Amino acid sequence: MEPAPHFESMLIAIPPSEIVRFKSIVESYDNLATLRTEDPRTHRLRIYFAPEARGEVEALLASLTERFQIRRLA
Repeated sequence: MEPAPHFESMLIAIPPSEIVRFKSIVESYDNLATLRTEDPRTHRLRIYFAPEARGEVEALLASLTERFQIRRLA
C-alpha cells in the first residue's frame, strides 16, 4: 500500500468579483496547485499544492498580489 500524498496549503482572501478569474489563472499552471473555496461568505480560498512546488506557488502569488488584492491569511 502506497502512503497518502502530502499536500501543503495557504489560506487567502480576494475580492469576490475576482475569484473566477484568479482560479482560472492558478489552475492554468498544470499540476501546480488546486484552489478551493473554504468560506464563500468571507471570500476565503485555500490553495493546495505539493511541498516541492511551494517556491513556484509563492512566486505566482507574489506576481498576482496587486492585480487581485490578495490577502494572505495563513
